[in-house]
Amino acid sequence: MLNIGIIGAGRIGKVHLQSITYHVKNARVKAIADPFMDAETKAFIESMGVAEIHDDYKMILNDPAIDAVLVCSSTDTHSTISVEAINAGKHVFCEKPVDHSIEKILKVKEALEGKNLKFQVGFNRRFDHNFAAVRAAVDAGKIGRPHIVKITSRDPAPPNPAYIKVSGGMFLDMTIHDFDMACFLVNSEVEEVYVQSAVLVDPAIGEQGDVDTAIITLKMANGALCVIDNSRKAAYGYDQRAEVFGSLGAVATANDTLSTAVVWNENGLTAEKPLYFFLERYMQSFTKELCDFVDAIAHDTAVPVGIEAGLQSVQIALAAKKSVAEHRPVKISEI
Repeated sequence: MLNIGIIGAGRIGKVHLQSITYHVKNARVKAIADPFMDAETKAFIESMGVAEIHDDYKMILNDPAIDAVLVCSSTDTHSTISVEAINAGKHVFCEKPVDHSIEKILKVKEALEGKNLKFQVGFNRRFDHNFAAVRAAVDAGKIGRPHIVKITSRDPAPPNPAYIKVSGGMFLDMTIHDFDMACFLVNSEVEEVYVQSAVLVDPAIGEQGDVDTAIITLKMANGALCVIDNSRKAAYGYDQRAEVFGSLGAVATANDTLSTAVVWNENGLTAEKPLYFFLERYMQSFTKELCDFVDAIAHDTAVPVGIEAGLQSVQIALAAKKSVAEHRPVKISEI
């Protein structure tokens, strides 16, 4: 039985606690740490059968019985805690992004060198049943050589503008998933980024120095071209779609809905809206990524999303920010 410690008891920490408790075999959550624990959160954790609840995450790192750590704390602590956990001999699952700083991500990579420890980054969309099917079709050669990738990612509502101050902005907190997805769907790195962006949803986001609407083009190393469209607000729900067009055909995936039922009557056709937000849309993928992490530890195999993917996505995001600031295409080699 793999003993896991979770650092950070916010929304994503609770999601992972539920996944492990109900769905992940051969693993259990032994302890959770969060200095900002309130009574409601503590009661929820206790209801999940976790007896050890700490204010100090170092209680988890210093526990020899804990084999692996999930870093679910605020983004500005991810790399620091990851390095500390690695040095403590723990396997690490780190939520994205590993850090906003390339230098700090490289320190995590350096800490892993020479150690037989697993380090997985939480890009859960790779484990989504829809996107995994697209990648499988590409790998099987069903659409030939990839030529064009289209990714649509639109949130149902914008975040509080104050969130922008700590999130790093749209490209680092939202589009970073789409950057990773572009690389994943056609199994290729990105060479160049160009962004057209605007503030069309909430002027307060612009006042924080960020954007809320963007069209991003990527030149992939394998020659394919990718277009990502992002918006912080889609009135109809959480819009998550992708298509890969190639020399022999195309593969695309639509939004998940509560049902596929369509009502036909004199007023027209009525179908379900997309699932509202990421917890509804991606719960299965959160479980799958943890199952694969635990399996990699148990069987000493490679994790499906390692530190290189974590580094690559941040490089693309920083290139996107530079493209907006300088109004030009930016090569990843510049970052």
